[in-house]
Amino acid sequence: MIPQHMRAVQLTGHGGLDKLFYRTDVPVPQLQPGEVLIAVRACGVNNTDINTRTGWYAPSVTTGITEELATQGVAEDHADLGSWDRKGLGFPRIQGAAPAGIIVAAGSGVDTQRIGTAVVVDPVVRDMSLTRWARGVQYIGSERDGGYAQYVAVPDVNALPVQSSLTFAELAALPCAYQTAEEMQLRTRVGKSDTVVVTGASGGVGSANVQLAKLRGARVVAIASQDKEARVRELGADLFIARGSPDLSGQLGALVSERGVDVVLDVAGGDDVLHLWRSLSRAGRFATGGAIAGPMALVDMRDLIYKDLEMYGIANPEPEAMRNLVRYVEAGTLRPIVSQVFELSDLARAQAAFAKKGHVGKIVVDIDNAAGSAA
Repeated sequence: MIPQHMRAVQLTGHGGLDKLFYRTDVPVPQLQPGEVLIAVRACGVNNTDINTRTGWYAPSVTTGITEELATQGVAEDHADLGSWDRKGLGFPRIQGAAPAGIIVAAGSGVDTQRIGTAVVVDPVVRDMSLTRWARGVQYIGSERDGGYAQYVAVPDVNALPVQSSLTFAELAALPCAYQTAEEMQLRTRVGKSDTVVVTGASGGVGSANVQLAKLRGARVVAIASQDKEARVRELGADLFIARGSPDLSGQLGALVSERGVDVVLDVAGGDDVLHLWRSLSRAGRFATGGAIAGPMALVDMRDLIYKDLEMYGIANPEPEAMRNLVRYVEAGTLRPIVSQVFELSDLARAQAAFAKKGHVGKIVVDIDNAAGSAA
């Protein structure tokens, strides 16, 4: 029987970790037509949670996501704080873009046979009448309530059935992080003949990019902090450069020789973008899915122009990305990397650990039996 109230963590405004409140009396979502209600088992922690809470998406913020900013937030007097689409949020808001769980109720117009199905959530709510890559109109955990709660309501189409022996904690790593990485690979057409540079290779999106590029047979050059080299190589990286090393252009050139780099998959931004562009060969492809090192980057437009480069910004993946991920895990060719699991009541501590960037892979929140299997 579905209760009237649930455990959840509500975000009460932009700011620090003190804006997160654990409650046990939050009303269970009421289903709208075409929606399903999911009993959440686990929910992944992602950069978008930190970015939204702190107000980092505001155009007036020009620095990267430091540990201090991630825990304290930006100044509250910013008038333009908002979500990724910069339209502003309503509070309180339940964050959490990456729920996995079991359907327990169906709204009108939804096949009731879906009840009892294990699902992973595609967080992008789309208007399919819009132009491709512009279809994302809401993001679960941002413009609508998300998975840091016992129950979440999502459009039926966003609840993807999955049959796998993976735990719900592992499945909760797929939305947002692995989804962004898969969209980056799709847009840049990563293939077995490509040399691919992956920045932030120890984080959620970065480690996913290493795994997914190797799944496609590419040669991977990973960039991450030196102390994580062994773990990143275990994920499949063929070559490694320590983050912050001087002369990134020179190191890349020495590793890949005259062949150059075919694809750059970047989640860091900042000063390295100039050197990453320079490493790309003629007709190279560059995709960015984050800017934690800084949203402002100096670039040489001659690289873009005279090497006929392609550039892609990735915020709202198309449906194919999540469908692919489900197919990979069901086939047993992909196993998401989970570093740490926290209880829902410890969400603030989970986000603080996420901000330290000491982990490899994903941090996940256990809502209700995250260790259970979706099989």
